[in-house]
Amino acid sequence: GNHTLLSEFILSGLSSHPELQHLLFFTICFIYSMTLIGNLLICMATAHPTLHTPMYFFLRVLSFLDISTASVVVPKMLVNILSEDRSISYLGCVTQLYCVVSLASTEWYLLAAMAYDRYVAVCRPLRYPAIMSTRACLSMVLLSCCSGQVVSVLQTAWVFTLSFCGPRRINYFFCDIPPLVLLACADTSRYERQLISATVLVIFTPFCLILLSYTCIISSILRISSAESRHKTFSTCSSHLTVVTLYCASGTLIYLQPKSRNSQEAKKVLALIYTTVIPTLNPLIYSLRNKEVKEVLIR
Repeated sequence: GNHTLLSEFILSGLSSHPELQHLLFFTICFIYSMTLIGNLLICMATAHPTLHTPMYFFLRVLSFLDISTASVVVPKMLVNILSEDRSISYLGCVTQLYCVVSLASTEWYLLAAMAYDRYVAVCRPLRYPAIMSTRACLSMVLLSCCSGQVVSVLQTAWVFTLSFCGPRRINYFFCDIPPLVLLACADTSRYERQLISATVLVIFTPFCLILLSYTCIISSILRISSAESRHKTFSTCSSHLTVVTLYCASGTLIYLQPKSRNSQEAKKVLALIYTTVIPTLNPLIYSLRNKEVKEVLIR
């Protein structure tokens, strides 16, 4: 068939029902505002002199990534909800996909680094200052960012080497891999296998390292004689486990079946949770379950 050189795409958005557009706009606008306020408060609180530890340094970086992820997706989505023109340029789509994949991949590696930090704090407390030095923490963050950049460059390059031959409408609210693969007019089975491998590398490898860290942590916690100490130690880890579970569940369901048409609407909901809701929940999860952060925020 004839191949059309696309200069832009059309984003269908979250819903095609006109009566829901204003409700969606105000709901998402409220969630985005809470994301910005909550994560900025976390950044400010963890910069306090009493919270200059590796755990809070990683938490500050996580909040920055959450703000960035939401800001890449939500403003364009809000404009499209109230606009009849829902187009996004080819270059804009490339940029958005690159940023989303880069930030999401970086966040996964950062969550693994945070799990390692908790492992050292609980299982190697006497060596904690030496192991988790400032240089080591900066190296982990830098390695997470570089890994995310590499994954994003490869994924974005592979997606946009596919041939797109109409329609140009993306059944999604931002440029992401699964809806773009559906627009390809060539055989994408090889790319789908590659995407599954990348998903395993980006999600399951850090997830296995996180599970290994927490297996050791739980084993150490159970050996603590004081019930109060066990509760305090586990409470510092349970918030991180909650975030990891949310990310893993939504991320794997989105990317393990990239060309499943039947689940596109469900993937929209999962993507909304992944890019909009979870960044809002992170400050609540960490601040509500962390006494030190709450005290600093109150002051």
